[in-house]
Formats: sequence, C-alpha cells, structure tokens
Amino acid sequence: MIRDYRDHAANERTFLAWVRTGIAVIAFGFLIEKFNLFVLTIAIGSLDAERRLQLERLSGPLGRYDGLALIVLGIALVVFGTARFIRTGRLLDDHQTHLVGTVRAELLFSMALALIVAGFSTYLALD
Repeated sequence: MIRDYRDHAANERTFLAWVRTGIAVIAFGFLIEKFNLFVLTIAIGSLDAERRLQLERLSGPLGRYDGLALIVLGIALVVFGTARFIRTGRLLDDHQTHLVGTVRAELLFSMALALIVAGFSTYLALD
C-alpha cells in the first residue's frame, strides 16, 4: 500500500483537472482561429462591398491574436499544472511541515483567461 495514498490521489486528480482545463482553453483558441479563417474566407468570396468590409472588420487584429493568446495560455496552464503536480508530490513524500503556497499564479491565469474571453466577446458584440 502506498503511504498517504489519499493525498497522492488528490494531487493526481488536481493535476488532471489542470490538464483538462488547459486542453479546453487550447481547443477554444483553435476554435477562434478557425472562426477567423472562416470569416476571412467568406469576406473574400462576398460580392457585396459593404458586407465584405463588415466581415473584414470582424476578423480584425483582436480576432487574429485572441485565439493565439488562448492557445498560449492553455499551454501555460498545462505546464504550470505539471510543475505544481511534481512539486506537491515531492512535498507529500517529505514528512516535514511546509507552509502553504500562495494562489497568485492561479489568480493570474484566471484573470488572463477572463480578460481574453471578455475582450473577444466585447469585440464581437460591438461589430
């Protein structure tokens, strides 16, 4: 039997939650990138000049870089979750008392994700 199995299992579940969240954010980033490509394709094929201008504005700079930012943030979430999993596993094996770390990184990731999604949503709502 593994010593402190419940703690190690909880650490692994937390790691899997980080990975699942990272993959979801990456997938959403790819979705936004593909949506931008779809809008550009429609704009090129559109015959109406007014409609074409509207579609080109919709796929503007925020639409181009928002998906990429989400992909990078998702990769960072997976890397951060992996580092946290390894660190917590080592701390669980060490039977000394350790101070609880801060949650600044989690808050920064959450705020960055919220800002990117809010920015993209606002951009789409205003066009």
